[in-house]
Amino acid sequence: MNTPCKGNIKSKPMAQSLSKMFIHIIFHKKYNSPVILNETKNELFAYMGAILKDNESTPILINGVEDHVHILCVMSKNIALSKLIEEIKKNSSRWIKTKGKHYKNFAWQGGYGGFSVSSSLHEKTKKYIQNQEAHHKKMSYKEEYLLFLKEYGIEFDEKYLWTV
Repeated sequence: MNTPCKGNIKSKPMAQSLSKMFIHIIFHKKYNSPVILNETKNELFAYMGAILKDNESTPILINGVEDHVHILCVMSKNIALSKLIEEIKKNSSRWIKTKGKHYKNFAWQGGYGGFSVSSSLHEKTKKYIQNQEAHHKKMSYKEEYLLFLKEYGIEFDEKYLWTV
């Protein structure tokens, strides 16, 4: 309840919590899941963008190939990365199963990669995500993912990296 100021007591302005965190998210379908068909991709990516917006995050670019997805977004300050990805995976998996028999057993892998992107590398990351088709003619998902982990100095045990 707001109370009026009395006398010469001045109210202080409310403190603000401000942030702009660019995040590059990568995750793969479960290895025994059906591939993502070209005719479903754009609709899937648009659906994921809506999930991001529903979670107060701003999609910048979503793209991928038949077995994995890259998302560049501005992440909300009001949600943890793990919760945001859980929402994207849970809801998009549920949605894609409505797209026909091909997707009946579709599921995303249990893990993900989440990488901070500085403002100065925002455009470079965007171009990288835009060029996924050409990029994966030269490099597999596993090679790409390992490269990201090494570039970001993330320690990992490879025997657990590819489990579902």
